[in-house]
Amino acid sequence: MARQCKICGKGAQMGNSVAIRGKKKYLGGVGTKITGITRRKFKPNLQRVRIVTPNGTHQTIQACTQCIRSGGVTKIVRQAPFRVPEQAAAK
Repeated sequence: MARQCKICGKGAQMGNSVAIRGKKKYLGGVGTKITGITRRKFKPNLQRVRIVTPNGTHQTIQACTQCIRSGGVTKIVRQAPFRVPEQAAAK
């Protein structure tokens, strides 16, 4: 499967697209009616992200945003973070 998260395996799910017509009763109408139900596909929010594998190599994978936000992947650090010199911090 191409459109699948490599971390958690989340893929597309099927559901219903419900078409509703009419004015709601509390707004003065006779109520809403369901006029059509068609099948639709819920696709995962996949992002292409470069990660560091456990053995230290770099790899590009497709991961869902929940795995990225929860820390399921370790992104590549492209630049070392800024550090305050020890002499300036002591003053």
